Amino acid sequence: MKKTQLKHRRILIVGSGGAGKSTLSRKLAEQWELPVVHLDALFWQPGWTAMPRPEFLEKVKHELGKPKWIIDGNYDSSIEMRAEHADLIIFLDFSNVLCLYRACKRAWMYRGKTRPDMGEGCPEKIDWEFIRWIWRYPKDARPEMLNVLSKVPADVITLTSPKEVNQWLQNISTR
Repeated sequence: MKKTQLKHRRILIVGSGGAGKSTLSRKLAEQWELPVVHLDALFWQPGWTAMPRPEFLEKVKHELGKPKWIIDGNYDSSIEMRAEHADLIIFLDFSNVLCLYRACKRAWMYRGKTRPDMGEGCPEKIDWEFIRWIWRYPKDARPEMLNVLSKVPADVITLTSPKEVNQWLQNISTR
């Protein structure tokens, strides 16, 4: 079976924690044969130690210089830079209730283990700071994300539910 090819070669996937950014990026990577960069894996060092910002931004710039990629994650410090390099941005604009449920489910599924899209030595955890960030995403982070997305030359697709994601995936696989 022939893999579906797309005109887009630099895809950015953004949205709240628990929205499914990494899951979608893996599906697209398989379908379009594009390499995936998980920002969490770039940023977090063993023991949940944050990489210094200048070092992190250099790593992001290095990835952006490649001819093709799928990058998933938020990280305000690099969102504008990443958005400028993308030719397709997918915004998973899901409810905070769904995202919180999914983040808790993920924490349970991966308890004591490091997920594939996370930095080495960072076993899955969920804390009140992360819960609060997900809960407040619609008020705190979403407006700035919409502002950034309104200014980019890239194609922007906003998907508001898992059903919309699945329908979009089915439609692109039949092109």
